[in-house]
Amino acid sequence: MPGNLPPESASFVGRDHELGLLRQRLRERRLVTLTGVGGVGKSRLALRAVTEAAKERPGGAWWVELSPLRDPALLTATVAHAVGLADHCARPLDEELCAWMADKELLVVLDTCEHLVAECRHLVGELLQSAPGLTVLVTSRESLGSPGESVVEVRPLPSEGPDSDALALLRARALSAAPESAAAFAEPERLAVAAEVCRRLDGIPLALELAAAGLRSWSLEEVAERLGTRADLPADTRTAVAPRHRTLRTTIGWSHELCEPVERLLWARLSVFTGDFDVAAARAVCAGGPLPASRVERVLAGLTAKSVVRCTDERGAGARYRMLDTIREYGRDWLEELGEAALVRDRHAHWYAALSQAADRGWLGPSQIDWYRRTTAEHPQLRTALEHLLDSDPAAAQEMAGALWFYWFACGHVREGRGFLERALRSGPRTGAGYAQALWTLGLTMLMQGDLSRAREAGLECTREAARLADPERELRAAYLHAVSVLMPGNPVRALGLAGPRARAGHGGHTSAPGWLLCRLATGYALCDLGRYEEAAEEARALREACSELGERWLRAYADYVLAVAALGLGHHGEAARHVRAMLSGKRLLGDRFGIALGLDLLAAAVAGLGDGELAARLLGTGHAWWRTVGRPQMGGAPSLAALRDQGEQQARAAIGDAAFDAAFLGGAAASTG
Repeated sequence: MPGNLPPESASFVGRDHELGLLRQRLRERRLVTLTGVGGVGKSRLALRAVTEAAKERPGGAWWVELSPLRDPALLTATVAHAVGLADHCARPLDEELCAWMADKELLVVLDTCEHLVAECRHLVGELLQSAPGLTVLVTSRESLGSPGESVVEVRPLPSEGPDSDALALLRARALSAAPESAAAFAEPERLAVAAEVCRRLDGIPLALELAAAGLRSWSLEEVAERLGTRADLPADTRTAVAPRHRTLRTTIGWSHELCEPVERLLWARLSVFTGDFDVAAARAVCAGGPLPASRVERVLAGLTAKSVVRCTDERGAGARYRMLDTIREYGRDWLEELGEAALVRDRHAHWYAALSQAADRGWLGPSQIDWYRRTTAEHPQLRTALEHLLDSDPAAAQEMAGALWFYWFACGHVREGRGFLERALRSGPRTGAGYAQALWTLGLTMLMQGDLSRAREAGLECTREAARLADPERELRAAYLHAVSVLMPGNPVRALGLAGPRARAGHGGHTSAPGWLLCRLATGYALCDLGRYEEAAEEARALREACSELGERWLRAYADYVLAVAALGLGHHGEAARHVRAMLSGKRLLGDRFGIALGLDLLAAAVAGLGDGELAARLLGTGHAWWRTVGRPQMGGAPSLAALRDQGEQQARAAIGDAAFDAAFLGGAAASTG
């Protein structure tokens, strides 16, 4: 089933009435908002409800986590990426997202919207108007105030009596944190103490979980006694604080009091992270003073044991840590009081800038897929770091945004990358290596959006700057950008002159560096457009061999694509199909939606040439679905590539007839792209 729902992190306790009500509302209403204080369990309730509701939606259920998002301008891009729409198109993304959702039946959850209420209200209104099969579930501390919105207030768990849901949750979490605490819930007198703890905590789930974690260090009676006195809280300057919020904040303060001094220090410093992070980042950003780097992992484990930090071990990503918003807000207050906020934010930004540079160096190598997964996992942190550097160090922002060229260009974040690059180029220096790299990367995003005239201008400016720097690698990168910007509108002769063997030899540079390899790719495309298929295949084989030696997959897949086009041009349809299947295997590993769409169209042309019209029609339908996920209606690239697709369609229609073709096409178009 399509969708991206996160796994439930712990057992679910109580809420039977709320679950029934919420499931009913999701069947009857198109916009439902769960409201309530921080820590009351809105996200957990939403996840449990939509896990069941998703079964009734052909388009599945999609979870959009907005907690890490700080720039409202990136809201639409965040939603689009979460639901599987890459932002390659040039028209406004909200229009593209509306069009993409228009014919789908799906459920979208916008989790933690209170800092983006106005923006969410506007976007949700547009989406619901455009997509009649869409239902939206929102979690927020306040409602959106939208027409037709059904608001469900999530209240604390009932906490009165020996059989209350609050007591059941406290018991479950206590046994998980400290199995030896079972005795505390076995004796009637001590059970009454536990019930009193639940009552004092107003049945707020997060407060109960923190109290349960305290049983690792304290007896139940000691926990109850300590909750009777107010913990050492930072000054709260808000004019009015709801009693339940005050209860939660007091409990967090009590948990803070239980921490060792170095744990409190780490808690404060960790508050600069948005979303989740790994231990290496925590060590680099948070070490210093009384907390040496060698102790960070152990102290982090202590915070995890106290439920201040949550840890997940994701396949392919290793251990990842995060703090809930309410706990992070408390830590941020302490960080300000310590006077370290600016220092730690600088450390955070420069750590992720260095990570971006390392990813750039490692992209064309055997760790490419690992870097793809890691940058995807670190996306919220990369955003936060770039935002900080744009304000504090524009030159570093240029370098970081340019170093992420592969992420913007190859991993489906074209629009977001272009936005960051344009801002960095406006605010940073107008010369130097960082400027040249950022400008080149901007040109790549323009290519992907079909903004060819501006991409060509960027290529010319990159050429001038590379010549000034006397840098052969930058000259080759600029040549690639310029060549593709003239190739796509249909000038392969000019493209060959810019990126072909003679041009490459004139620039020099390393034959295994990105610039040289990209120029080989552009040359292969140009030669195919000119009908020089044997030469194109020779270039592609050389490119594939170089990529294989590097252990690289992304460019190697495009080399397979050129080999397939060349084989098709020579009438070798079976060989073309083998090459394009190899290409699709590599593109799926890297989530390259643009490459997958290209490959499916080419595979359809190959199998049509082999006489299988029905399979060709299905592949064209599936290709159409993938093109929609990148905001394109049909095959991108040079006109000759679109002609190949059209030729395949004509052959398939001739083989099976229009009615059978249309039926198979629709079947393919229904394939999942999640």
